[in-house]
Amino acid sequence: MTKVLLVKSLKGDFLECSANGHAEFAHKGSDIVCSAITILLRTAIEFFSDTSGIVLKTNTALRGSLSFNARCEKSDFALQEKILTIGNFLEKGFLSLNEEFPKNVSFELKLED
Repeated sequence: MTKVLLVKSLKGDFLECSANGHAEFAHKGSDIVCSAITILLRTAIEFFSDTSGIVLKTNTALRGSLSFNARCEKSDFALQEKILTIGNFLEKGFLSLNEEFPKNVSFELKLED
């Protein structure tokens, strides 16, 4: 099972996302759940890394584990809105996967001060 944790502020701002483990829906290379998880994470990371003014930090030190966070270099309402939108995108995507594949994806949303 892949365990996904999405951390947002109490205001709903994206703070961090992490995913650990393997979905184990099918054999490696043909696991549609793993592919869906990967696409959600890669899309968010690529968006953040391609957006000027957003600082992205990733950690892929362990196989089957990924965590990342993103923040604005300086106060910029438009960039903050983009980060918020990507956080909402991840939340909707992982909620959907968790509902459809509860034996393969565990999703937790954590709110912090």
